[in-house]
Amino acid sequence: MRQHTMAESIGVGIVGAGSIGTTHARALQQVAATTLVAYSGGNPEVISGCGWPAARQCSADEVIDHPDVDVVAICTPSQTHASLTLAAIAAGKNAVVEKPLATTAADADRIVAAAREHGVLVAMVAQRRFEPEVAAVKQLLDSGELGEIRLAVTQVHWSRDDDYYHAAPWRTTMPAGGSLMNQGVHNADLLRWLCGPVETVTAQQATLGHDMPAEDTTVATLRLASGGLGLISTSTATPPGSPATLTLHTSRGTVELGQGEILRWDVPGVPRPASSASVTSGSADPAAIGIAGHVTMWQEVLAALREGRPCAIDAPEAARTVQLLDAIYRAADTGTQVEVSA
Repeated sequence: MRQHTMAESIGVGIVGAGSIGTTHARALQQVAATTLVAYSGGNPEVISGCGWPAARQCSADEVIDHPDVDVVAICTPSQTHASLTLAAIAAGKNAVVEKPLATTAADADRIVAAAREHGVLVAMVAQRRFEPEVAAVKQLLDSGELGEIRLAVTQVHWSRDDDYYHAAPWRTTMPAGGSLMNQGVHNADLLRWLCGPVETVTAQQATLGHDMPAEDTTVATLRLASGGLGLISTSTATPPGSPATLTLHTSRGTVELGQGEILRWDVPGVPRPASSASVTSGSADPAAIGIAGHVTMWQEVLAALREGRPCAIDAPEAARTVQLLDAIYRAADTGTQVEVSA
């Protein structure tokens, strides 16, 4: 991986300048020594309004091949993430990929191998890991101060109406549009990151509130490598929608995390960490999610490039979350217990 100097401006290209691509454009305005060089899709007036009037609108291939683009941000529908990321890698570009890295474990493994072969950085956007209270809980778990995980439970019980699905038909397809893969991925990623590897899963899924092929409700049980157990439940069919939560029951007490806040801290002798002030929930409206997490994510990616080190959420780490989601879907499809790829 080529190391960039601290004074060197890093050129970014956005593939898919729709809603989430615009979030990236806005976030980049708050990141030092970066320039949005080119983008595909979207609206020039919107991108200009984000502070990038000189950015060039062109095709996805042209963004990837642009000589001044050092990092390609993949902000397209989930089922295209793998192919576009592989194209960026083949062009020798670093890539920042919106969640999920890929929609199958096999594609995620291909990305890991290609990034290693070409010596480029690939990162998945997992901005919730940088929320202060989440980072503090991770540190306390790793140090042993919170004790051992006995039961981890995450719930993403959101609501999406028919207009949401009609606006982007890919959201009605599997696995990309399922509630687990599309809405639940961030909390599933947090659970796995905080609690350690998952060995096996069982699951059930259903489509309860919409007429479409994709599941809108999934429930999974997990056996952690540490010996603890876990539960993941996701839905877009639970109006009016509730903020996502992650609850950790440990040998020392109980911690419940919300969106940018600590809902419960019941761990005797361990001080309650500070919470975020700028994180909002997308439980009823996906557009309500702000840019603070994306700013922090970009700062981490660009610091990794300048320091010549791996990113905190690099391709191998991102692939582990995809492997968990893939295993849950296979468990639901087969009605059997499934081992999660190591």
